[in-house]
Amino acid sequence: MISISLLLDVLKYLIAGLGVVGISFYFIKPYIMRSERIQILEMKRAISNQVLPLRLQAYERMVLFIERLNPSNLLLRVNAPDYTPHELYSMILADVRNEYQHNITQQIYVSNEAWQVVKKVKDDTLNLVNNVVRSLPPNATGIDASRLILAHMSQMEEDPYEIAATLVKKDLDLIF
Repeated sequence: MISISLLLDVLKYLIAGLGVVGISFYFIKPYIMRSERIQILEMKRAISNQVLPLRLQAYERMVLFIERLNPSNLLLRVNAPDYTPHELYSMILADVRNEYQHNITQQIYVSNEAWQVVKKVKDDTLNLVNNVVRSLPPNATGIDASRLILAHMSQMEEDPYEIAATLVKKDLDLIF
């Protein structure tokens, strides 16, 4: 049988060893935590360095998309003098949808507010063209529709495309 004094000696050494381990952990823990924080910050910095150029490119593309939606630019690009208003609307609708589909993935890199601004400008542009086309007489031409769209734009007090681009740019300023 094991003697009680041997058992007490083992228990003393065990308690002393646990005490040393506990004190060591107490003193080393802040260094371990600091090291983990530094590693996390370095990882975040590396990710940020990779994502920032993508975010900047996304904001550039959003501003370009807004400019391409502007009826003065859109009508020059579509350029359909011999078409009916409905054919012009179909061409504009296809062009806007293609542009939108081309840029839809950029919403990952821009804020939700910026993306909502872009979507609203797109929807408002299509609504404007649709309303103009519906208001024209049956014998109207694509040029008549273009003129009426541009006349409607010139009557607006503020340019909605300039406002949208400014809002997207302000959103970008929040990154810096």
